[in-house]
Amino acid sequence: MAETVELPGRLAILPFRNKVLLPGAIIRIRCTSPYSVKLVEQELWQKEDKGLIGVLPVRDAAEATAVSSVLSTGSGTDPGYQSLKGSVDAVDSQKPDGKSLEGPIHWHNRGVAARALHLSRGVEKPSGRVTYVVVLEGLCRFSVQELTARGTYYTARVSRLDMTKAEMEQAEQDPDLILLSRQFKATAMELISILEQKQKTVGRTKVLLETVPVHRLADIFVASFEISFEEQLSMLDSVDLKVRLVKATELVDRHLQSIRVAEKISQKVEGQLSKSQKEFLLRQQMRAIKEELGDNDDDEDDLAALERKMQSAGMPPNVWKHAQRELRRLRKMQPQQPGYSSSRGYLELLADLPWQKASEECEFDLRAAKERLDSDHYGLAKVKQRIIEYLAVRKLKPDARGPVLCFVGPPGVGKTSLASSIAAALNRKFVRISLGGVKDEADIRGHRRTYIGSMPGRLIDGLKRVGVCNPVMLLDEIDKTGSDVRGDPASALLEVLDPEQNKTFNDHYLNVPFDLSKVIFVATANRAQPIPPPLLDRMEVIELPGYTPEEKLKIATRHLIPRVLDQHGLNSDFLQIPEEMVKLVIQRYTREAGVRNLERKLAALARAAAVRVAEQNSLRLSKDVQPVTSSLLDARLADGAEVEMEDITMAVNNNEISNALRAASNMVVDETLLEKVLGPPVFDDREAAERVASPGVSIGLVWTSVGGEVQFVEASMMAGKGDLHLTGQLGDVIKESAQIALTWVRGRAMDLKISAPGGNSLLDSRDVHIHFPAGAVPKDGPSAGVTLVTSLISLFSQKNVRADTAMTGEMTLRGLVLPVGGIKDKVLAAHRNGIKRVIIPERNLKDLVEIPSSILSGMEILLAKRIEDVLEQAFEGGCPWRRSAKL
Repeated sequence: MAETVELPGRLAILPFRNKVLLPGAIIRIRCTSPYSVKLVEQELWQKEDKGLIGVLPVRDAAEATAVSSVLSTGSGTDPGYQSLKGSVDAVDSQKPDGKSLEGPIHWHNRGVAARALHLSRGVEKPSGRVTYVVVLEGLCRFSVQELTARGTYYTARVSRLDMTKAEMEQAEQDPDLILLSRQFKATAMELISILEQKQKTVGRTKVLLETVPVHRLADIFVASFEISFEEQLSMLDSVDLKVRLVKATELVDRHLQSIRVAEKISQKVEGQLSKSQKEFLLRQQMRAIKEELGDNDDDEDDLAALERKMQSAGMPPNVWKHAQRELRRLRKMQPQQPGYSSSRGYLELLADLPWQKASEECEFDLRAAKERLDSDHYGLAKVKQRIIEYLAVRKLKPDARGPVLCFVGPPGVGKTSLASSIAAALNRKFVRISLGGVKDEADIRGHRRTYIGSMPGRLIDGLKRVGVCNPVMLLDEIDKTGSDVRGDPASALLEVLDPEQNKTFNDHYLNVPFDLSKVIFVATANRAQPIPPPLLDRMEVIELPGYTPEEKLKIATRHLIPRVLDQHGLNSDFLQIPEEMVKLVIQRYTREAGVRNLERKLAALARAAAVRVAEQNSLRLSKDVQPVTSSLLDARLADGAEVEMEDITMAVNNNEISNALRAASNMVVDETLLEKVLGPPVFDDREAAERVASPGVSIGLVWTSVGGEVQFVEASMMAGKGDLHLTGQLGDVIKESAQIALTWVRGRAMDLKISAPGGNSLLDSRDVHIHFPAGAVPKDGPSAGVTLVTSLISLFSQKNVRADTAMTGEMTLRGLVLPVGGIKDKVLAAHRNGIKRVIIPERNLKDLVEIPSSILSGMEILLAKRIEDVLEQAFEGGCPWRRSAKL
């Protein structure tokens, strides 16, 4: 570093945007613009190590401060900027976009002479542009006397500002300067001592401090700090050595204090943490920095907000104490600890649960509730009456603990929508909990918080979603729960559905009691048999057996057809389904207890109408519309004249267009269209007559999860050893019924005259095969005994069972006919299949009150006390009793 620099009278000027090069500092720049490249080629590249250039700070007009005085060209010595119109290149490292400086540019009138320590030349591809990388060293300050343009860059007439060697030797004798030098060196040495503990390269800086003059050290030290542009300019303008040392000492001391603060923060953090927690150390440092700056920590703000939310949640006192303990524990944890997120999620759940928030119930209007139920559902008079009774009790005693209603019935009869109607009548929120396929007890009670990924049970989660403590909660498909090694969900529901226990329901995840007594529980099931007896005992079962064809017709016309049309963007102008066609759909395509499949068939008709409407591309307009001729237009075009567009009023209004569209797209469903869209009829009324046309076949009535069904029983025999063969995917109960039926027939062999003259039954040399068709469908239940006996008697007597007769009932070994369940479903199934006579046990007479009178009026219900009564009524002309049986 040369102490004496011979400064020429004129220097080429390289502008630095918003940056200052101080004497003694070294900077690396990359020149890419034509202006800076030209300057480097002529002033440095060609002159090699002898070239000097001037580095002059500049700033844009918009960034110039009001205190900056504007110098005209050739003016003198005061600090400030001079303004010049023109286009000047800024150093590329200071301007990333590479665009030239345009408009008024404010040049600082003081700069630093610099020489190139290193030059390298490159060519960019594929543009071929030449670039230079220059390493510059600042030498001494100068003042701009005159600024002129030379080609594409600028030159300036300059005068030296730094003191000469003789002037410096004389100034060093000044006591004030000596004192300032000592203070600067002491501060710099303290800074170097602190840095020496962390960096190994500061040894060279200490040597520099001992060998380089003080006025050079001030610039070198300040150039190594990250300071603002204004502070850099102030240091550049400090020509007086005393002023320069004072400013440099302030900057070094400020840097020293910042290092001390950082050291203090680092020591504070390192004293609390182990070396292995690197990520934790960084977070602690961040927190300590925020504390030093006085900023509040975000986590603390979140925890404070969470605490306020918990206070407003209205928790009971015992729960609030538990939550406070958990919150204090959370405050002591760090966010990256494994249990932090779990504890935080637990507290957020406690804050979100509706401990006291409830829906406001309006004054009950039973008449309005009844109208609401009638508008939402057709039929179901018994069910609606029970709901009205429930609402009446709630009106007289709001805090009454009503029973848990359980709607049992086949799919599609409106169980879920009934629960929704109850919520609407009570003006309460509705939440549905699906229990189908649930086998884990934790789905009801929740997981314990010791497990990873633990969560509350479905009931607590549903209350959190609905946001009130007194909703109507539907436990859907309660008969579909199972049990395995993870527990029994049905047993967990015992506490939930018991009014004496659910006041303190304990979810394993919450681990605090929660009051479920305000929740109105409603359950749905397809069958009551799979529900465990203790759980079934806690509920009041209301059966929804299914709909008659007349009820289905009303439901279709009032509810299903309008809903289907709306879902497909249609109305009655585009699709009309007469009642007769709806009856055909019910009779020939949908033999079900509910109306879900009926709605699908109606939707198929709506889709066919939607296709027809969408494909309607043209409108048949009125004959009054006159076509517009184009002869006049063609003549004008031929003459080259300008054509002016005119509005021609057509004799058609919007109503006519709409009517034309409806007329073109209206589709009235008839029997031909029905078969075209839905295909050939699925069911035929002649099926029963055809299948019982031979001996050994009888018609039984069974109850399934989808309602009542007609079940055919076929019997056959062949030579053998008296074995019984059963097929049709049968359960244990129905297999036992077949054994009982065959035993009863064997016991009556003498009466039926199917015994050989020696007294031995001919059945001993015959195998009997009983088959239940539809082998892919599982069959089980205690209602096929009389049907099996009838089939065997028909086989042995070779007499056909009446085709219009179906039967249901179980029998004992003594021939008594026992009552069975699902009478309404079975009678409705017989009615759907065109059967006119139904044999039921005598003790099921009371169940006939549930069957609509319109069904009973068209059918003959026969009662049987013993199996002989069944046989007497099942055959034309009575039972073939004491007749010769042909084997």
